Amino acid sequence: MLSNMLVETSGNLLVITFVSYFGARLHRPKIIGAGCLVMGVGTMLIAMPQFFMEKYRYEKYEKYSPSSNITPNISPCHLESSSPSPSSVMGKSQNKINDGCEGDASSSMWVYVFLGNLLRGLGETPIQPLGITYLDDFASEDNAAFYIGCVQTVAIIGPIFGFLLGSLCAKLYVDIGFVNLDHITITPKDPQWVGAWWLGYLIAGLLSLLAAVPFWCLPKTLPRSQGREDPGSSSEKSKFIIDDPVSYQMAPGEEMKIMEMARNFLPSLKTLLRNPVFILYLCASTVQFNSLFGMVTYKPKYIEQQYGQSSSKANFFIGLINIPAVALGIFSGGIVMKKFRLGVFEATKLYLGSSVVGYLLFLSLFALGCENPGVAGLTVSYQGTKPVSYHERALFSDCNSRCKCSESKWEPMCGDNGITYVSACLAGCQSSSQSGKNIIFSNCTCVGLAAPTSGNWSGIMGRCQKDNGCPQMFLYFLVISVITSYTLSLGGIPGYILLLRCIQPQLKSFALGIYTLAVRVLAGIPAPVYFGVLIDTSCLKWGFKKCGSRGSCRLYDSHAFRHIYLGLTTLLGTVSIFLSMAVLFVLKRKYVSKHSSFITTRDGAVASSSFRKETCVSRVHAPQPKYWPGKETRL
Repeated sequence: MLSNMLVETSGNLLVITFVSYFGARLHRPKIIGAGCLVMGVGTMLIAMPQFFMEKYRYEKYEKYSPSSNITPNISPCHLESSSPSPSSVMGKSQNKINDGCEGDASSSMWVYVFLGNLLRGLGETPIQPLGITYLDDFASEDNAAFYIGCVQTVAIIGPIFGFLLGSLCAKLYVDIGFVNLDHITITPKDPQWVGAWWLGYLIAGLLSLLAAVPFWCLPKTLPRSQGREDPGSSSEKSKFIIDDPVSYQMAPGEEMKIMEMARNFLPSLKTLLRNPVFILYLCASTVQFNSLFGMVTYKPKYIEQQYGQSSSKANFFIGLINIPAVALGIFSGGIVMKKFRLGVFEATKLYLGSSVVGYLLFLSLFALGCENPGVAGLTVSYQGTKPVSYHERALFSDCNSRCKCSESKWEPMCGDNGITYVSACLAGCQSSSQSGKNIIFSNCTCVGLAAPTSGNWSGIMGRCQKDNGCPQMFLYFLVISVITSYTLSLGGIPGYILLLRCIQPQLKSFALGIYTLAVRVLAGIPAPVYFGVLIDTSCLKWGFKKCGSRGSCRLYDSHAFRHIYLGLTTLLGTVSIFLSMAVLFVLKRKYVSKHSSFITTRDGAVASSSFRKETCVSRVHAPQPKYWPGKETRL
C-alpha cells in the first residue's frame, strides 16, 4: 500500500509544477480530460496481476478442507507429532517454500502495479490546480467560494463510493470467479481473509475513462459575469486568460511567448516563497494534512483492532458515515462564505476556529477505548486469571506441552470460556469436526484450565467477539467521529479562499500546484510511514509469510494502539493550530489593519470591498513579470 502511494505520488510530482505553471495558458478543460484518460488506464492496469498470478493460499490445516474427506476424530494437538516421517515431511515442506520464494522473487507482476500507479499520479496532476482556478476565473466574486465548495463536496462523493465499494469487495473472496467458494473455509472476519481488491480498481478505472468525456466538451473560456467584464469593478482578474483582448489588453502574439514564460519561472517561484502569508498557510496545511492522512490511513485498522469490527464493516462505516460528514462540512463552509460575504480575514478566523473546535472534540476519543481481547499467552494467562506482562508472554504452557505446535501460525480459536487461543493446537484440542464452514474443536485441555465448569471443553474457529460494553463504546466513537469530521472540514473552503486571495491573480494556478506538491511530498508520503512504524510498536503477534519473513500484525495492544494513534494525531493538529494563529496574526498586522481598500497600479481605481476578491501580496515582494498583461493589484 505504501509503495503504491510512493509511486503514484512520484508520478504526480514529476509534472505538477510545470502543469500548474504552463497549463494555465492552454486549454485547461482538455488537459484535465486527458488526465482522466491517463488516470483511468493506470487504474485498470493495477488490477492486471490478478489475472496472471496464482491463486491465493491461506494458512490452514489441509485436513480441515471440505475436499479432503475429514473425519470427526482428527487431533490438532498431534497434527505434527503423528507424522510418520518428520524429516521427509520437513524436506518436502522446505522444498515447497523454496520454490514459492523463487517464484515470488522472479515475479514481474509488480511492473503492472508500478506503471499503473505512475500513470494515476500523472493523470490526476492537472485536476486540482487547473480545475479550481478555471472555476475561480469565470465565477462571479460573490459566488466563487460557493462554487468551489460545491466542487469539493462533489469530489468527496468519490471516496464515499470508494469505501462502500471497498466494503463490498472486501466481503468477496479474492479469487471469486476463479475457484469454488464452497471449498473456502475462512470468513471475512478471519485475519487471513483477502477480499477482491482488483474488482474495485476495474470499476474505478472505467468510471475515470467515462469522466473524461465531459471535459473535452467544455470551451477554453466561459462567459464572464457583468462584474468581471468591468475593468474597474473587480480587484482580481486572472492574468492567465488570454482569450479576451479587451479585458486583459492582450498584445498580438502574446500567446506564443512560451520561452518568456520559462524565463520568468524562477522569479514567479521567488515571488511565492517571499509571501509570508502563503508560506505560513502552507506550513499549517502541511502539518494538518500529516495529521489527517495518518488518521484516515489507519482508521479502518483502528476500528478493527479497537472495537473488534471486520474490515468490510470498518470501510462501510467510514464510507457511509464519516465521509458524508466531511462533504457536508465543506459544503457548509461554502454556504457560510457566500451568505455572510466573508473576506480574507474573516475566512481565516473561520479556518482557525474549525480546527480548534475539531481537535478539542477529538480529545474525547481517548476515553472511548475497549479492553484488550483475551488471548491466551499474549494478553491473559492460560488460566485466564491475570493479564500477562511483557516478559511473561509465552504461547506454550503445561496444557499444550505435549503438542508440537508452531508459534508462528495465527489460526485463532474461540474457546467456550471466552478466551481466544492462537491456534487449536496451542489450545490442546484432541479432536475436531466441521459443520458447514464452522470448524468445531473438542476436548481442548487448555480451555479446561479457565473453564467455569468441567465437561467437553470445546471451541470454534475464529476470534472471540469483544464484549464488556465495547459495542456501546463503538457507537459513541462513531458519533464523536462524525461531529469531528464535520467541524474540521468546515474550514476547508475558507482555507482555499485564503490561499487564492493571498497571492497575485496570475500566480493562482502556480500557487495551487506548489501547495499540492508540498502537501503530497511532506504529508502524503511521510505521514503513513511514521504512523505505521509507531503503531507497529504496539503489535503483540506478528504473522509470517511463506518464505519466513515477517508479515502483517495479527493482534495489537489496544491501549498502546489507541494512545499512539490518537496522541500523534492530536499532537500534529495542535502544531497546525499554532501555525494558523501565526497566519491570522501576520494577516492582521501587515495587511488588514493597514488597508481597507484595493488599489490598482495602472489606473489607481479604488474598488469597493463588500465581498471583493482580496490579495495579500505586497508590491515590494511581488514583481510583475513582463509577459503578463493586465492590472497588478495589491492591498
